[in-house]
Amino acid sequence: MIGALRDAAWMRPWRMRAWAAILLAGFAASFVYLGAGPGLLDPFGRPLGTDFSSFYTASRLALDGRPMAAWDVSAHQLMQRDMFGPAAPYYAFFYPPPFLLAVLPLALLPYAWALAAWVAATFALWWATIRPLLPERWAILPLLAFPAVFVNASHGQNGFLTAALLGAAALALGRRPVLAGLCIGLLAIKPHLGLAIPVALLAARRWAAFWGAAAGVALVGLAALAVFGTGAWQAFLANAALARETMEAGLVAPEKMVSVFAAVRLLGGDPALAYAVQAVAAICVLVLLERWLRRRPGGVAEIAAVAAATPLVSPFLLDYDLMVLGLPLAFVLAAALRGGGFLPWEKLVLLAAFVLPLASRGIGTGFGVPVAPLVTAALLWVVARRLALMRDGGVAPARAAPPGGAFPWEPLR
Repeated sequence: MIGALRDAAWMRPWRMRAWAAILLAGFAASFVYLGAGPGLLDPFGRPLGTDFSSFYTASRLALDGRPMAAWDVSAHQLMQRDMFGPAAPYYAFFYPPPFLLAVLPLALLPYAWALAAWVAATFALWWATIRPLLPERWAILPLLAFPAVFVNASHGQNGFLTAALLGAAALALGRRPVLAGLCIGLLAIKPHLGLAIPVALLAARRWAAFWGAAAGVALVGLAALAVFGTGAWQAFLANAALARETMEAGLVAPEKMVSVFAAVRLLGGDPALAYAVQAVAAICVLVLLERWLRRRPGGVAEIAAVAAATPLVSPFLLDYDLMVLGLPLAFVLAAALRGGGFLPWEKLVLLAAFVLPLASRGIGTGFGVPVAPLVTAALLWVVARRLALMRDGGVAPARAAPPGGAFPWEPLR
């Protein structure tokens, strides 16, 4: 049994495609069901796209000439009640002004059309950056069935956009480092996803990308300042304490989150202990990341390592933020298919990371077990092994076939 798990020879392309087709059919049926509610509500009485209602109403307030009201809970909630009714749950807006600038055009469309346009446009951006990383056509279907795609789309969240920015940076870092840095700088729309990036760029001596990222942050910050004025930044900073209290008080349920902080809270630890454990985990990961990236293994490898490290570094991530794992999944798969096959346990870890966005919330809710940090740590370990292999020549070490002739490291054909 251990050998079957270690080598996972049962994971074959035809089986992966079959599983992906089943998942896609289930996701399609779920979307149809969620869209069958009354008006702009789903069958559970929530706004269609749930979190997207926060983006849309914030953009409505901004277009009405009241951008500061996006961070005023009473004004923002009143706008949502006017749109969805008083019984609909409230979704707060904790994002910085650059993100409000990014979603500002949404209010020009009716809500349902804006939701469809947002999901379609950001998905297209993500697909354009992740597709070039796949070495085999058979991998397209499993990638489309990555459960984080469904989780992000059903919430109307921004995971496609943030993952696309990381993917674009990965593709451009080697030949167009300034462009890669600008893409990284645009992550200022969700800054807690970029905590590992400065360490990675400095460790790899990516000076042009580093200054490009700084320029990107300054660009979007100044653009938001020019459009919304200083009042928006003041309102956002004043609202930051409420965002922290929301996380610490468990108003965002820890079983929905995938960070180390949330894992400690789910296990009964108080906020002080959760912050301490999160800090230790983040420091350890950043130290290891700095060591791994000193040799500059390449743009895709470096950003894949950053993406794999992100869930362990940031204290506030939800399951839709696991869209960032698409990059290390694609990187490891491509490395295995092009470089001599899969290493022991690699397939099993990839499978666990693949299903994590679908399973994490259910396991946390039903059993009180935080599995996300364990799986993301295993994925980071897998990426680190690939970085070491690239340093030593880029090919998996030779290994004799086991009894029975089944070679467990062979590429999926």
